[in-house]
Amino acid sequence: MKHSSERWTNSIILSLAGIGLLFFMLPVISLLFRMPWGDAGEIITNPEIWGALRVSLIVSVSAVLLSLVFGFPIAWVITRYPSRWTRIARVVVLVPMVLPPIVGGVALLSVFGANSPIGHMLISLGFRLPFTTLGAVLAVTFVSGPFMIIMLESGMHSLDDRLEHAAEVLGASRWMTIRTIILPGLRPAIIGGMALTWARALGEFGATIAFAGNRPGHTQTLPLAIYQALQSDMDRALLISAELILITVCLMIFVRSRGIGHQ
Repeated sequence: MKHSSERWTNSIILSLAGIGLLFFMLPVISLLFRMPWGDAGEIITNPEIWGALRVSLIVSVSAVLLSLVFGFPIAWVITRYPSRWTRIARVVVLVPMVLPPIVGGVALLSVFGANSPIGHMLISLGFRLPFTTLGAVLAVTFVSGPFMIIMLESGMHSLDDRLEHAAEVLGASRWMTIRTIILPGLRPAIIGGMALTWARALGEFGATIAFAGNRPGHTQTLPLAIYQALQSDMDRALLISAELILITVCLMIFVRSRGIGHQ
């Protein structure tokens, strides 16, 4: 009776796993089969697609760097100074992960738009953020940065505090401790955070189009180029989608090959 129950349970689990795998695999397989391979060379060499790829790389890499620069101090404060206020801060910085991206773009407009006090001040100083490349960087950083913070926070929780205490006893400064002990210990978390943040940044759409618009050569990233191509050229949309999938898959293979997430 027990073996019969186990076989029944295993059959259900395997069936559900198979259905789930098909759900995730079929769209990608369908995209590959519908790909207009004969026109691939002509479409891929299109200057507009290369322009969108260039903007995507500039925006996404900038977002990764900004996320690391600000994510490390945020993760440090959250993990090293636990209190009610840091718990609230953690919730605040992770809200963009669950917020619809289009809402994030509208929120950024409310802060940095021309009609806001901050936006008006920036314009008076000669800076305009909405509908610019810098605005696209900020929009992408807003929605992808939390991934970096989560990875760094997890990495900091796994560090051995005894090494830091030993360094302090031996007279090492805080900066030396961070540089020689903490950062090397966080290497897997930093690499994983950069990869996940970059993958999320490459695929960002909603916040970018709401805050930075869809200007070819300036704010049009690959997802925005796909959206525009869908209006008139399905073949181009399919090929750009395949390009984005290829980049993302390469990132995931890199993350897995580094053993990130399994340390």
